[in-house]
Amino acid sequence: MRKLPSLPFSVKFAYGTGELAAAVPSSLSAFFLLYFFTDVAGMTPALAGGVLMFGRLWDAINDPLIGWLSDRTRSPLGRRYPWMLAGVVPLSICFILLWTVPPVETQWGLFTYYALLSLFAFASLTSVQLPYTALAAELSDDYDERTALIGMKSAFSIGGSILGLVMAQIVFDRISDPEAQYHLLGRLSASLAVFMIVFCVVGTYRRYWQVQAHRDRSRAHPATTSLFVEIRSVFRNSAFRKILGLYLCGWIGIQLTAVMLPYFVGAWMGLPESHFARMALTVQGTAIAMVVVWERVAKFSDKRTIFLLGAPLAIFALTALLTLQPGNVTMMYLLGMFAGMGVATLYMVPFSMLPDVVDLDELETGLRREGLYFSAVVFLQKVGIAIALFASGSLLDLTGFVANAANQPDLALWTIRLLIGPLPAILLLGSVWFAYRYPISRDRHQQILLALAERRPPEHPTPPASIASKSS
Repeated sequence: MRKLPSLPFSVKFAYGTGELAAAVPSSLSAFFLLYFFTDVAGMTPALAGGVLMFGRLWDAINDPLIGWLSDRTRSPLGRRYPWMLAGVVPLSICFILLWTVPPVETQWGLFTYYALLSLFAFASLTSVQLPYTALAAELSDDYDERTALIGMKSAFSIGGSILGLVMAQIVFDRISDPEAQYHLLGRLSASLAVFMIVFCVVGTYRRYWQVQAHRDRSRAHPATTSLFVEIRSVFRNSAFRKILGLYLCGWIGIQLTAVMLPYFVGAWMGLPESHFARMALTVQGTAIAMVVVWERVAKFSDKRTIFLLGAPLAIFALTALLTLQPGNVTMMYLLGMFAGMGVATLYMVPFSMLPDVVDLDELETGLRREGLYFSAVVFLQKVGIAIALFASGSLLDLTGFVANAANQPDLALWTIRLLIGPLPAILLLGSVWFAYRYPISRDRHQQILLALAERRPPEHPTPPASIASKSS
């Protein structure tokens, strides 16, 4: 089997930077959007959660549609790059408008503004995030290189969360007006998104065409296959279904913890806002350090094993959060470190498994459908955030939570404690079950690549001279 040149660090780094275009705004949304809607824009918690759920319902349509269309895109720039470059400008505009309070006084007026904006925001985010994520499967065929590539993506994803928190801390310290604070955060994340996507495209372009030349491009995607037929075909893949279960359970659990963290630190632990940022940085900082550790462990085992080793650490930490009492600050930070050790594997494992599933699908069907496969997981990523926000907002509303109140009802405090720890721990247990049943090991993937190599003709087409010259 003819091998590609080794994946350079420069390509891994350039690919990882593209994650910041979505990671920073996603971090700001996960930690602050519900709070912004309720305490700055003035919406009720139930309506605020409803805005996010409305946008995710729209995502149920645009995620698979854009994934399917990007798989079929034929252009001088390839399949993924046109979508990334075309989507990042409207995405940036939406970032700014999302963190702006409109001159509307009624609850339903606010709901209508943010709900309509979410249609454009989520469509733009999908146009950038999904093709970018699918690009990982088109930069290498090697089992360990893919793990390293997704490890770099995971590091930037966690780093993006940290960067978002640091940006927020600096802005909050220097600007006193809440509306001005969040509007500036929107402008900063918008500018960052444009720069990082361009940097990612330039840094990975040459490698992309090397991989395309290596693969058999003679198998054109059949133009008569409908989106719904392909979606049914994709979901028949048993290994893919295991990844979906693993990611959905784990991601909803982690997002519930992230959404509840400001309320837990302030309302239950009785600590100032600065401790919320420090706790979040403790979790994310530990996770970004552990990405390097887990990547090395994966070289001596496989992707499933590192998740089965890491997830129980997060389960232990989240369960133990229920036992924390106000003033027990040291234990809170210690549990945050244990949670970060496990969270790192949730960032890494599902996305590093997906390219291997795409190879299996090519062996069984003769088609390369990275966009469609990755669209399902990107959709679950957004759904996890939406479910966490909607459930948290609705339950806080039902239990009598009062924004900015010095004391909260006992029922609201118990709800916060259950949502930040025990419930996410139960969901992570479901992830462990799905990971245990995942069937593609290192040896099985090598067998798949050998079978694909036998099918390919000895000569492989090279990219047009004009494209090759552009990437040099």
